[in-house]
Amino acid sequence: MKGDVTVTHPPRKNPPAPPVLAGPTGSEPTAVRSPLLRTLVADVRDDKPDAEEAFWLRAAATGTPLVEPDPEGDPDHRLVTFVRREDPERPATHVLALVHTVTDKDRHAGDLAPHLMERLEGTGVWAISHRLRADHRASYQFHATDGTREDALRADRASWLQVLDHAEPDPLNDRAPLPSRDGRNPASVLELPEAPAQSRTRRRDDVVRGRTLDAEVDGRRITVHLPPGHRPDEGPYALAVLLDGEMWGPVLGVGDILDNLHADGDLPPTVAVLVDTMGRRMQDLACSAPFADWLADTLLPWAEREYGAGADAARTVVAGQSAGGLTAAFAAFQRPDRFGLALSQSGSFWWPDDERGSEWLTGQYARAERRPVTLHVEVGLQEWMLLPENRRFRNVLRARGYDVRYGEFNGGHDYACWRGGLADGLAALLGGR
Repeated sequence: MKGDVTVTHPPRKNPPAPPVLAGPTGSEPTAVRSPLLRTLVADVRDDKPDAEEAFWLRAAATGTPLVEPDPEGDPDHRLVTFVRREDPERPATHVLALVHTVTDKDRHAGDLAPHLMERLEGTGVWAISHRLRADHRASYQFHATDGTREDALRADRASWLQVLDHAEPDPLNDRAPLPSRDGRNPASVLELPEAPAQSRTRRRDDVVRGRTLDAEVDGRRITVHLPPGHRPDEGPYALAVLLDGEMWGPVLGVGDILDNLHADGDLPPTVAVLVDTMGRRMQDLACSAPFADWLADTLLPWAEREYGAGADAARTVVAGQSAGGLTAAFAAFQRPDRFGLALSQSGSFWWPDDERGSEWLTGQYARAERRPVTLHVEVGLQEWMLLPENRRFRNVLRARGYDVRYGEFNGGHDYACWRGGLADGLAALLGGR
C-alpha cells in the first residue's frame, strides 16, 4: 500500500481526488455476493452440523481469497471474496481489508467504509467481496480492531501508518507472501488466473547461485549481486543499477530473480549494484543532477574497477520504481554517456507539481536533443495518480523517436507487481527479449 515502510514516491501537492472506477476494479463490495458464502449462511440458518467448519476446511484446501465466476457473467472478471476467521482470543469489533490500490483510492478520498469487512451472522466469518478483472494482481492484508467504528475508519496519514504497522497477512493464502521491512508484517498476494506469470520471482532449487556482497562506496551502503562464476578479469559484464536497494536486497531478495534470469538464459552475465537510499530518498530521487552524476562518475567507475561491469553504456541499465522510476529516466537523460538503458516502473512523472509546474522531465525529453538511450516503461492500470502522466511520457518518447518499450499491468503501486516487471524489464533491455 502507498505509505508502506518506504514512501514510494514524494507526496504530491494537493493530490487529485481519486475517480470512481468502473471496469478494471469494479466496486460496491458486499460479502453475501459470494455463492459460497450464501450457501454457508443458508446452512447455518438451517442448523446444518459443522457447516462453518466445513467452510474453513474447504477454504484451507483451496486457498484464499475465494475466487468465483463473475456474477454479471463476464468471463474477463471474477468475484473475489476475502475472508478472515475470527480469533476467539482476540475478538474484533471491526476488520478492514487492505487491498493494495483498491483500498488506497478510497483512503485518499477519506472514506474507508467500503472496505470494512462484514461478519456473517451466527459465524466467525469476516468477509468482503470485490469484482475484479481476471488479470488483477495485488498485495493485501487485514487490520482487526476492538475499538469503535469511528476509530477503525480514520483515514488521516498518521492513523493510516498505524494501520500499516499492525496489519497482518491472510493465513489461508497459500502463495508466497510479499516481505516487508522495519518490523511490519508481510502481505499476502492475490493473483487472479490471467495475471501475467511471475515464474522468475521465486527462489528455485535447480539454479546455480550467484554471490551477494555488502559494500560501501563514498559513504553509501551498496549491495552487489554477482552472476554465477563471476571473475572480474573475464568481463566486461553487463551492469544493472537498482535504486531503493534496501528493499530489493535484504527484503525482497532480488538475487533469486537475477539467478533465475541467468539460469533461463534470459540475461547475459550481469552484475547488479543495489543502491541504498540512506534516508535521502526525497532528495536524491527527484531529478537530482548531483545524484545522477554521483551514480555516473563515482559508482560506475567503482563497479568497473571491482567487478568488471559498467564500462559500456549500451549494456548498463538503471532501474527504479515510483520516484526511482522517475530517477531512472532522468539518469538516462542526464548521463546517456554512462546509462544507455533505463527501466522505469510506475514512474512519478507528475513531479514536481508545485509552483514550478508539473511533469518537468517529460518536458525535458520533449524539448532537448534526443539522447541515444532505450527506455522500458510500465505502469499499473489502477495507479490513478500516475497512469495519465506515464502515458504522456510514453507519447513524448515516441514522438521524439526514442526506442521505448511500454506496458501497462492490471495492478497498483505494488512490489507484488514490480518484482515480476523488474525481471521482464531486465530481460527485455539486457537480454534482447
